[in-house]
Amino acid sequence: MFPDVLYIFVPLVIGYFVKIKSAKKLDLINISTSRLVFVILGLMGLSLAGLDNFGENVGQIMLLSAVFFVTIGGMNLLALPLLDMIWKTETEARSQKLPFSRMMFESVKLVVVVGFGLIVGLIFDMGLSWVDTASEYILLFLLFLIGIQLRNSGMTLKQIVVNKQGMAAALTVIISSWIGGLIGAWLLDIPLIMALLWLQGLVGTLWREY
Repeated sequence: MFPDVLYIFVPLVIGYFVKIKSAKKLDLINISTSRLVFVILGLMGLSLAGLDNFGENVGQIMLLSAVFFVTIGGMNLLALPLLDMIWKTETEARSQKLPFSRMMFESVKLVVVVGFGLIVGLIFDMGLSWVDTASEYILLFLLFLIGIQLRNSGMTLKQIVVNKQGMAAALTVIISSWIGGLIGAWLLDIPLIMALLWLQGLVGTLWREY
């Protein structure tokens, strides 16, 4: 797991040392990062289409996704406010409230992009062996751009790497996800050993993301 974390931090740190003074270039980077997120989600949809017997198992996949979404998401929503009560996060007062409809629309767009990638993969008979590799390289480039954004936002490297509150939030999400996953496995009558193996993969993913 540690080599994977180091592998992800490398492009982030390299991007941090890139200083850009042009406001137009920074705007272009900001736009590119948001668009690359959509590209990665579309590739995720394509990778789903490449699963064996996806059409036959789509009902089971939706059931598993729904149950784990509720149990894991529910435990995260219970744990994170407790962390905030224990360790208050100081924020600036100039926050901007977004309309609920706009937030819902942004979330729906993400789901639609994944669905679009899935539909394209199911309709067109194409080799999908390249999807995982392409997603990995795009993710690394995205992290490089995020590193540039962090540098030009005024954050120090110490604030990025040694972030106690960020690590506490990450550990809280990981532990609560473990608990939620075990609850979901119990509800679905999944053997404990299979649930633990699945959660091990989830922990690795969450560690890389946070």
